[in-house]
Amino acid sequence: MDTTPRPADAELTFRDATEADVDVLVALIESAYRGDSSRSGWTTEADILEGQRTDPEGVLDVIKSPDSRLLTVERDGAVVACCQLEHRGDAAYFGMFAVAPGLQGGGLGRVIIAEAERTVREAWGVGEMHMTVISVRDELIAWYERRGYRRTGRMSPFPYGDERFGVPQRDDLAFELLVKTLGG
Repeated sequence: MDTTPRPADAELTFRDATEADVDVLVALIESAYRGDSSRSGWTTEADILEGQRTDPEGVLDVIKSPDSRLLTVERDGAVVACCQLEHRGDAAYFGMFAVAPGLQGGGLGRVIIAEAERTVREAWGVGEMHMTVISVRDELIAWYERRGYRRTGRMSPFPYGDERFGVPQRDDLAFELLVKTLGG
């Protein structure tokens, strides 16, 4: 087994997801956020939400949408991360971000978000990236703030009762809009 540290961007391939990737991407997203597998990373939502994070239909909708891309990241031929990029007028939306739990904390997320920002600037000429984060995810929000995102205080309700988004374990969940101005 090779234990040599590898840079976060070593041998990464970025590409748009296809319908053939749906099952692998659903498994990746679920493993990064829900259940025991997510606890080996630091982005787990397992303590605040049970049930699913996404489903094949949700992933396929992103892949097929003319205004979205599901950026898929491979290392050595294996899918290790993904993120949704959606064109919304003068801004892009960043979502469905997942890094394989065993690779979290090594700088891969920073590389991916930088590539996502570069991609939306070049592809759509947008000046801002938007995302929504569950407002009680303080550690995750702090990570995004270190990447230049700012909290807006603009909240939207969590879809309680819609198990496609998980089964809440708390009654105080909401999404906060984070925004970053993208440089030229």
